Amino acid sequence: MRRKLIAPSVLSADFVCLRSQVEEVAKAGADLLHIDVMDGVFVPNLTMGPAVVAALARISSLPLDVHLMISDPDRYLAAFAEAGAAYLTVHAEATPHLYRTLETIHKLGVKAGVALNPASGLHMLEWVWDRLDLVLIMTVEPGFGGQEFIEAMLPKIRDARAHLDRVASPALLAVDGGINARTAVLASEAGAEVLVAGSAIFGTGDAAAAVRAMRAALTGTTTAGC
Repeated sequence: MRRKLIAPSVLSADFVCLRSQVEEVAKAGADLLHIDVMDGVFVPNLTMGPAVVAALARISSLPLDVHLMISDPDRYLAAFAEAGAAYLTVHAEATPHLYRTLETIHKLGVKAGVALNPASGLHMLEWVWDRLDLVLIMTVEPGFGGQEFIEAMLPKIRDARAHLDRVASPALLAVDGGINARTAVLASEAGAEVLVAGSAIFGTGDAAAAVRAMRAALTGTTTAGC
């Protein structure tokens, strides 16, 4: 079984203290940094662009998992790749030419992922499974942090895990939305490998302790004495 990966979402970080918070979660054992890019069109909110990704690439050695919650993502793939993205994840609902988009990401030297909104089925990945390095199951409606985990997504996570295993795909299975120490275990038991968490880490006042607590929950250990 592959190690479970914790990906703190910087959307919930305090940007005044961004460097120190990123360093804090890295030292605590985070595996990736998840960066939510929103355009105010595909989702209601407007967040960060390539400049922030480039800044994070300069201050952290953690791989940058860039989640493009934007319409027409093809226009910006090169900019985010140049900024230092290790993964570029687009929404299946946001691009009519998904196969071409994934090919473009790979040609830019970046790993390619596809995200699915809660109401979107796995059938949307029918002809691109072999092009994927990451599958992201949204466990909330995208666009806002701090939402509650939709437990009805657990069967979708299990189905995605079963398909990836059946075709022996090396793609990572990620979940994003409402992830905390409790729901991370639920998602992990369903087959998720990457647990994206924002407010449950950066909103606690002690991001390092939150990362350690999530790791302990995922491994069935205790944080006593930490």
